[in-house]
Amino acid sequence: MAEITAKMVAQLRELTGLGMMECKKALVEADGDIKKAEEVMRIKSGNKASKLAGRTAAEGIIAAFISEDKKIGAVLEVNCETDFLAKDEGFIAFAKLAAQAVADANPADVEALAQVVVDGKTVEEIRKEAVAKLGENVTLRRFARFETAGQVAAYLHGNKLGVLLDIVGGDEQLAKQIAMHIAATKPKSLDASGVPADLIETERRVATERAKEAGKPEAMLEKIVEGTVQKYLKDVVLLSQPFVMDDKVTIEQLLKTNSATVNAFNLFVVGEGIEKAVVDYAAEVAAAAKI
Repeated sequence: MAEITAKMVAQLRELTGLGMMECKKALVEADGDIKKAEEVMRIKSGNKASKLAGRTAAEGIIAAFISEDKKIGAVLEVNCETDFLAKDEGFIAFAKLAAQAVADANPADVEALAQVVVDGKTVEEIRKEAVAKLGENVTLRRFARFETAGQVAAYLHGNKLGVLLDIVGGDEQLAKQIAMHIAATKPKSLDASGVPADLIETERRVATERAKEAGKPEAMLEKIVEGTVQKYLKDVVLLSQPFVMDDKVTIEQLLKTNSATVNAFNLFVVGEGIEKAVVDYAAEVAAAAKI
């Protein structure tokens, strides 16, 4: 059996928001596999076990740039060390400059973006100047760029969440509403074919175990599981979702009514997927006191 450490318990607690003892029991059952332990907790506790799974783990902002003709657009995540700096005008200005550089130069990746020249200086040189001036590390993390025959729209929510949308047909108002809808519902894919197979398989396993624990007849399991998976897909696929401003129609129906098509979208949340350092205050106190 794998050793269950305090760090592992803390990491699972950060992911699930549940108690330390519950986390430790789940880790024991999962033989130290954190991903499997989270799945165990979902099976036993329902959605509560993953209520904090999307919690952000770093500071920074999302910046966006859309060309005047709305044919080209970009969103960019820039990270820093504190939320205080994320609100600094100089930091925000750098992020906006970098977002425009993405739109204008179409770099292949972050490394290429760093070498884009803006007003006689590379983005990397400007970043280093920002670090020296602001007193914190500043990093370019990721970006998305669309160029389309239709229109590109962007929506930012508090600079912490950004949506970039490539849409053909409809008007600016429709594009803005759909971008806002994406920000609110956070779909994982445009259609069912884009949902990662491992996510679907996880939902299938969880649904199967829940049905078994609920004492459902074996003959009904397949139907119950399939119904649960289809509901999951409806929740996470953009085209299947009820429109947040009128839940009587789906996004697919809304687009059809307006003779419009969504080609693609990107959704960035600041710090998403970055591991957050867990401070063990008890250990620090014990070390200081030489306990």
